[in-house]
Amino acid sequence: MLQSMTGYGKEVLQLPSKKITIEIKSLNSKQIDLNARMPQFYRSKEMEVRKKIATAAVRGKVDFNMFAEITGAEEAASINEPLATSYIEQLKQLASKTGIEGDMISAVMRMPEVLRTEKDEIDEEEWQAISGAIDRALEAFREFRLSEGLSLLNDLTEQVDTIERLLAEIAPFEEERVTKLRARIENQLNGIDEGFDQNRLEQEMIFYLEKLDVNEEKVRLSNHIAYFRENLKKEAGGKKLGFITQEMGREINTLGSKANHSEIQKKVVQMKESLEKIKEQVLNTL
Repeated sequence: MLQSMTGYGKEVLQLPSKKITIEIKSLNSKQIDLNARMPQFYRSKEMEVRKKIATAAVRGKVDFNMFAEITGAEEAASINEPLATSYIEQLKQLASKTGIEGDMISAVMRMPEVLRTEKDEIDEEEWQAISGAIDRALEAFREFRLSEGLSLLNDLTEQVDTIERLLAEIAPFEEERVTKLRARIENQLNGIDEGFDQNRLEQEMIFYLEKLDVNEEKVRLSNHIAYFRENLKKEAGGKKLGFITQEMGREINTLGSKANHSEIQKKVVQMKESLEKIKEQVLNTL
C-alpha cells in the first residue's frame, strides 16, 4: 500500500534499573534527513541505530529521540570531583566579575561529564532489549505511515477521477466550437462583395481545425491518467508519481491554449485545480 512520509512511532521499555522511551517521527523531504538524539552512554551504538532507521524510513526528515530515566540504585552515577571543582572555580571567577550569583551546585551538576556511571561498556543483553524496542517503534512508525498513505491514496484517486471526468465533459463543446468557428468565418466572408471561393473556405477551415484539434492531447492525458492509477496500485514512489503529474500538466496546459471556447477553458481550470492538489499530496508520498 502507498505510504506517507509523515510518520510517528513510540515504544517504552522498562529495564531493571531504567526506563527507556523511544520516539520516531518524520515529515516529507526529498532525501533521508536523520536527526538522532541518544543518551551519552549509548552513543557508541548511534551508527547502528542510524543505519536501521535510514533503511526503514527510506526518505523523509526523521527525528529519532531516545530518553533514559534511571529507576534503579545500582545505576546511580558518581560525581567527577576534579571536573566539578574546576567548573565551580570558573563560576566563582565569573560571579566576581559580573556580580551575578546563583546556585552553583545545581549549575555544575548539569555540566557535561560531571556525572558518570561506573560502567565502562554497554551490557549487550540490555542493548538487545533496547534494539528490540527500537524495532517495535519502527513497526509502529511504519503502521502510521501506511494509515496516512491510505488517506493519500483515497484523495489522489478522487482527484485523478475528477480530471478524467472533466476531460470527458469537454467532448460536447468541441463540436460546438467547430460549428461556431465555421459560422464566424462564413459571416466574415459574406461581407465580401466579390463573393468567396467555397474550396478556399474548406481549406481555411481545415487549417484552423488542425491548429485547434485537441484529440492527441486528450489521448495522451488519458494515457497519463491510466499510468498514474497503475503506479498507485504498484506502490510507486512519490518521485515517479511526481514525474507523471508533470506530464499530465503539460497536456492540460496545451488543452487550455488550444481551447478557444469559454466552457472548455473552465474545465481546464478545474483540471488544473485538481492537478495542484495531486502535486501537493504526491510531495508527501514516500
